[in-house]
Amino acid sequence: MKKTLLALAFAAAGLVAVPSAFAQSAPHNDGWFINGNVGRTTVDKGPYNDHDTGYAIGGGYRWAVNPSVALGVEAGYNDLGNIHVRNAFNSDDVVEHGRSELHGWTAGVNGHFNLSPNWYVGARTGVYSWKGHGLSNDVNPVRKSLDDTSWYAGAGVGYDFSNNVSLGLNYDHYDASKNHVNLDTDMVSVSAEYRF
Repeated sequence: MKKTLLALAFAAAGLVAVPSAFAQSAPHNDGWFINGNVGRTTVDKGPYNDHDTGYAIGGGYRWAVNPSVALGVEAGYNDLGNIHVRNAFNSDDVVEHGRSELHGWTAGVNGHFNLSPNWYVGARTGVYSWKGHGLSNDVNPVRKSLDDTSWYAGAGVGYDFSNNVSLGLNYDHYDASKNHVNLDTDMVSVSAEYRF
């Protein structure tokens, strides 16, 4: 939760820090876009304390509020990998079938805030419709298959190489817990975006 609050505070600080001095020379950042990211996912809840590789793809539309600020809507899909159950005695897997699995659909809002003509801060939040498998956090853990609707939020920083292409570094949190199974996942990723 602290990491999520930190990411949201970072995004809010980006809103305040948008300098109007660069407003006239900021790249075009409104219109339709597609993006994708890949990175390291981490789960450190209940019986899990490990990391894997995850990815996300998405798209949406942004409206320019002014030359440095664009706000929009987005939708996408992600697969946040398989996390092994922690083992207090060695690094071997405890139960092969005990791995966590989490994937789902996102729908939300986003913002693209230029700090200079090319550097930007991004933020996003919305609804996360997820499916997962994992062990319960009980004395006798049970593997459960779950699905629910929750939330996601994230922030990032990046560079606009042109009016159409940007690369960024992001932190995202996906809330996914139900019936004593906590699959809340954090992802640090590299992203690429193409704007039409």
